[in-house]
Amino acid sequence: MDASISGLPRPINKTGAWRALLLHSLGRKIKPLNMRKAFANDPERSKDMSVRTEHAFYDYSRQLVTGKTMDLLFKLAEAADLKGKIEAMFTGEKINRTENRAVLHTALRQSSDEPVCVDGQDVIPGIKDVLAKIKQFSEEILGGKRTGVSDKQIKNIVAIGIGGSYLGPEYLAEACRAHAVDGMNLRFVANVDGANFAQQTADLDAEETMFIIVSKTFTTAETMMNAKTAKQWALEKLADKGSVEAIIKKHFVAASTATDLVAKFGIDTANMFGFWDWVGGRYSATSAVGMLPLALFLGYEKAEEILRGAEWMDNHFRNTPFSSNIPVIAGLVDIWNINFLGTRVRALLPYFQPLLKLAPHTQQVEMESNGKRVDLYGRIVKYFTGEVVFGEPGTNGQHSFYQLLHQGMKVTADFIAVLKPQYPLGKDSADSVSHHRELNANVVAQADALAFGKTLEEVVAELEQAGKTPEKIASLAPHKVFTGNRPSSTLLVEELTPFEAGLLLAFTEHRTAVKGFIWGINSFDQWGVELGKALGVKVRNLFKKANADPNFRVIAAEDGVVPSTARITNAMIEGELPKAA
Repeated sequence: MDASISGLPRPINKTGAWRALLLHSLGRKIKPLNMRKAFANDPERSKDMSVRTEHAFYDYSRQLVTGKTMDLLFKLAEAADLKGKIEAMFTGEKINRTENRAVLHTALRQSSDEPVCVDGQDVIPGIKDVLAKIKQFSEEILGGKRTGVSDKQIKNIVAIGIGGSYLGPEYLAEACRAHAVDGMNLRFVANVDGANFAQQTADLDAEETMFIIVSKTFTTAETMMNAKTAKQWALEKLADKGSVEAIIKKHFVAASTATDLVAKFGIDTANMFGFWDWVGGRYSATSAVGMLPLALFLGYEKAEEILRGAEWMDNHFRNTPFSSNIPVIAGLVDIWNINFLGTRVRALLPYFQPLLKLAPHTQQVEMESNGKRVDLYGRIVKYFTGEVVFGEPGTNGQHSFYQLLHQGMKVTADFIAVLKPQYPLGKDSADSVSHHRELNANVVAQADALAFGKTLEEVVAELEQAGKTPEKIASLAPHKVFTGNRPSSTLLVEELTPFEAGLLLAFTEHRTAVKGFIWGINSFDQWGVELGKALGVKVRNLFKKANADPNFRVIAAEDGVVPSTARITNAMIEGELPKAA
């Protein structure tokens, strides 16, 4: 159906701005940008292609873009009404069309009282009420006013959730661990595999342990199975310390919207911390989902700094011109790489061990948000949406997958570096460098290696200098060539405090939204996860039949599954590998 006939907006790939970029990219493929020449011919390139703010520095000069590329990308943003869509998100319009919901994770960290309305109701007072409740609760726990059933002080927090109820908060917890309250321990149980619960609780004293059950609906299968196991664990270990009601009241709280189900589980609803349907799971780390466990782990003041860092990035994203807007530029460069250069894998490379959980969180935010087959109006998209994101902290990743980055398939890379260490080990001198300087030396070296590479002529000259024979040079030289022209960006922050951890969280969210807004897709639903869940119910029922009847075995024709499914399911029932056919 033609967009002009249907009255719907044109798909972005049918706009003149997209066609102009496509034509521009064809020129780049015929005559690819040479990074060495680009820097040699333009002394201002690094200045022109970087953004300096009071809290972050973003350099994209090693991306395969020119000034013209960026101008065309900004015109693409204009054609997609990116500015209007950003404002619609911040002001509470129901931009999540398939679920008829607003998308207001930004309101969670708004410090001002400026109204933000959904269905005519200002949501800010409710947000501040929940934060005040978290503040009071965390201060009572950390101050010893609230204790376990045996009056021991709570020292261990176990957050039980999965997906967005886990990945964002765990990223923030690891990033901020250096700022934790002395003696407090925060752990996460997400996987329904019993090994996860068993290992995370093996060394915990139940009298000092509190569980936070994180589930909006209190029906998430994995979370509720782990929650029931936690209840059984606590009741068994504390059986002689108090009544069932007292144990649950003292050792279990919830972050949820399902009051009836929380109460049915046994949790005192006074110990329930709410959030709203306009907070998507993967965007929920600054709601009670993350703020409750983090306030108990870090203390409320430090947890609140996360909100301030996220709020700073929110304001930067909403108010800064696109030419100096870090999330907008990052998202547009991603679109250039994905849709016009055909590079659809991005490595996230934080050179800072406390950021070890940033890549798993980013994977969910990016791939669950933007891996879509249809646009907002149900039309099949004729261009790629989303990208594969993976990563590992430096320098570990260098000894894992950098071979592929340098000499295998072309992958874009995001380097993140922190200028000051959380743990200053080693000393800098004329003869040596500290741990942190050694770490950061690798950031610069790897970015340059990807960008500029090493030519065959340089390799040969190096081998000749080393005294290698002509035969050895001929056999070895091809293996030591680095083609370069492999794109990357570098993001610097001065130090990693809770403020910067929140800033990076919001950067990830907004970069993802930029791409979805331009592609014309819904970055705030996730129907792609539903089919597997539904089929899981069917298989679970087969297991229940086997539990009730030890002789039950799946028969493909009778149970409505294909033979391979029947064979594998029966192997799981029997606990033995399938027998030879």
